[in-house]
Amino acid sequence: MNLNQIMTDLSYFIPELILTGVLLLVILFDLFQKAETSIRSGYLAMGGLALVTLSLLGQDVSISRGIFTNMLAVDGFGNFLKVLVSVGAILVMWISFNSNELKNRRVGEYYVLILTLVLGMYFLVSATHLLSIYISLEMVSIMSYLLSGYLKEEMRSNEASIKYVVFGAFSSGILLYGFSLLYGLTGSADIYEIQAALAAGTASPALMMLILIMVLVGFGYKIAAVPFHFWTPDVYEGAPAPITAFLSVAPKAAGFAIIIRFFNVALSSAGNPNLEAWSTLENMNWQAVIGVLSILSMTVGNVIALQQSNVKRMLAYSSIAHAGYMLLGVVVADQTGIAAVLYYAAVYMLMNLGAFFVAIHVKNAFDTEDIEDYKALGYRAPVLGVIMAIFMFSLTGLPPTGGFVAKFYIFRSLIEYGDMYFWLALIGLINGVISLYYYMRVVKAMYFTKIELQENVHHAPVNITILLSALALPLLFAWMFGDPLSAYAQNAVQFFIK
Repeated sequence: MNLNQIMTDLSYFIPELILTGVLLLVILFDLFQKAETSIRSGYLAMGGLALVTLSLLGQDVSISRGIFTNMLAVDGFGNFLKVLVSVGAILVMWISFNSNELKNRRVGEYYVLILTLVLGMYFLVSATHLLSIYISLEMVSIMSYLLSGYLKEEMRSNEASIKYVVFGAFSSGILLYGFSLLYGLTGSADIYEIQAALAAGTASPALMMLILIMVLVGFGYKIAAVPFHFWTPDVYEGAPAPITAFLSVAPKAAGFAIIIRFFNVALSSAGNPNLEAWSTLENMNWQAVIGVLSILSMTVGNVIALQQSNVKRMLAYSSIAHAGYMLLGVVVADQTGIAAVLYYAAVYMLMNLGAFFVAIHVKNAFDTEDIEDYKALGYRAPVLGVIMAIFMFSLTGLPPTGGFVAKFYIFRSLIEYGDMYFWLALIGLINGVISLYYYMRVVKAMYFTKIELQENVHHAPVNITILLSALALPLLFAWMFGDPLSAYAQNAVQFFIK
């Protein structure tokens, strides 16, 4: 690469450079803060990340490009996911300011770790080379390990971090071995060159299936798909509640991004995910494998969530089920299916973060995470009760919420693709009915269980009420205004093609 090419590439790398600058600034700023004032580092981090988000929204992605010798891509698809991750991180920082778990401790490094995690996810959603995929995936994983064990004085937090590390190291090792086999088979680590090599049709079907399984182990662990989900409940319960909320949406979205980019380029016969119709490489029907993972994730996640009495564990298992719903869109993998996955990821971020944020505030105010202790919450805290009900309805997929629209787009993409995927849509609908039971348990406890009210009506602080309302209202009304999020997702299905 010559100097001119490096400068040109850097001009398309502005958001990442700004984020790196904010990260360094927060580190330096925190050095001059006392423990009791270290929360100011969080305000600086949140403001800096808002600036980065604005730079992403202003970035020209009308023409997709590869930068740094095609190690990373700058395109509409990656830009959408970066904005999504950034918004999620800002919301998590906002709720972290009010978390009792983080009070009376130095928190500067907490916000530094979140920023570093966001930077890793920026790289992950743009990676187009086996090395950049693996390095960014490890960057995301290591930051997640540290954040999940942030409450190091608590046994459950230490246990969460250790389990996360063990499962993460195991899946990363398998992924790396799969990548090494793929490199040895094709002679390249660039996913476009891998596609060209595989298109020749000389690869052994058995070897390709082995590589496919190994790659899915690494990626499936990141999105918590069954059977790579075993870390999820304990990590979600042991991590600080704001981090649990963040891990349930942002790394999952980034994981789906790399799954879509890798499979739709490296293992597509055309190597072009922008095409409306395409076929997999010969002897590589990976849609069938992902379809099985989708069914397992939806069914196992929903069935085990039925048995949970702790809100955080219930949401943890339900997140596994939602990963299964999003995998349905990956199975279709045309423009409609990918846009449906992007839309679902954005709506899921709103409703799942909202549900976790309500659980965080209930924990702060009433010192409980048990669903049974949500009795009469709709009367004890009317605003919280209504907002939590909206999130539960949306997570279930009941009309007219955003969750219903998101599932409708997923199922529509399956049905439009042909009768061969109708049965997948049917299984998804059945799982939606199963999820109705455990989500409505929360609503039932809040409104249909009578107790003697022995305390005054609880009112959440204004900033928390504003935050929760900002998450809940779009789920009710966004579809009424032409659904701009859907249009944004459709426009984002623009990939860099070498």
